[in-house]
Amino acid sequence: MNFFKKIFGSGDSASDEENESEYGGNPVQNSHLSLDEQFIFNFKKNGGKFLYCENKQEVAEQFENILEENDWFEKEVLCYEPGLFHLLEENKLQYISPRTPKFLLASCENLIADEGSILFSSKQIRQDKPNELPANIVIIATTSQILPMKSDGLSAIKRKYERDYPTNITTIKYFEKAKEEDFTQYGSVAKNLYLLLLEDL
Repeated sequence: MNFFKKIFGSGDSASDEENESEYGGNPVQNSHLSLDEQFIFNFKKNGGKFLYCENKQEVAEQFENILEENDWFEKEVLCYEPGLFHLLEENKLQYISPRTPKFLLASCENLIADEGSILFSSKQIRQDKPNELPANIVIIATTSQILPMKSDGLSAIKRKYERDYPTNITTIKYFEKAKEEDFTQYGSVAKNLYLLLLEDL
């Protein structure tokens, strides 16, 4: 998937601006985009922060960069997934019974391209509602988790969990406060969200 390198490889804001104008407009009009490009376009349009990683070492490096940028070292973190604890331990982050976590570190079920949202279940966020989660969220996902629509994500969950079916299936879509009163965001909670997207295809 070298289109990631083509689009985001340099990491400078100038290339991001060029791509925003190249892919500007209504997402419906961008049907010529690949699934991955469509997700990234809609995700960034919703205010999400996207970081592409070629391998697990880059995931760890980008995670440290996020901690540094926000001064989150040695802070409390909400994380329910033992597979992610090593990232917290390496950076001296407290995750056992946090009282005031600075952010949530989680994986997700899928990334939904047509709306640029992230699909979660109780496997990542237990029974917490989106408004009960910390305002800051760091998600680690893979390129193979990108699916066209929410219905595809629900079907994937059914296939993945034949037994021990998860509950609390929900999406988070808005990653910044609405600049004006926007009725489409009524009742939703904006999150400051970073996505570390690992290439696995």
